[in-house]
Amino acid sequence: MAALLVVLLGGTTFLGYTLPDPKASDEYKSLQAENARMSGDLGKAKADLKTHEDGIKVRETKLTTDGLALQKREDAVKSAEAAVKKREDAVTVTEKQKAANTVREGTWTVGVDIEPGTYRADAEVSSRCYWGIYRSGSNGSDIIDNDIVSGGRPSVTLSAGQDFTTTRCGTWSKQ
Repeated sequence: MAALLVVLLGGTTFLGYTLPDPKASDEYKSLQAENARMSGDLGKAKADLKTHEDGIKVRETKLTTDGLALQKREDAVKSAEAAVKKREDAVTVTEKQKAANTVREGTWTVGVDIEPGTYRADAEVSSRCYWGIYRSGSNGSDIIDNDIVSGGRPSVTLSAGQDFTTTRCGTWSKQ
């Protein structure tokens, strides 16, 4: 058995010396060169990835900051819209009150069409301005007071149960 071992060991040694070195082959050298090239490409790809990831982080931070700024602006716009709505509501109420307290040309029943109170012409009137106060339901036959005004801004005091007629005097506003 020792002899067999010597033969095997001797044969292996002989084969080791007679077989070509795999590291010396062209194929091995080509694979080594390709491995070196791919390692370089991998390093470059990792550097590019890091650059892109850093860029993404910067853009994400900017988006977050811009989003917060946008939210603040939207909140400011909503607040301003609410303030404008409040002012518009107040103006609408005032306009409705003004309209309810304004008398135009025609005949009006006090307490039904217009509120009782003192009314004054909004502008200077000419000598053609006529106004009359009548007892309601008298169809103009029961005159309480009337006038043909030749200038100035006339005023009248009206009570419930009266009719008020105005012609060529413009608008009247409750005082």
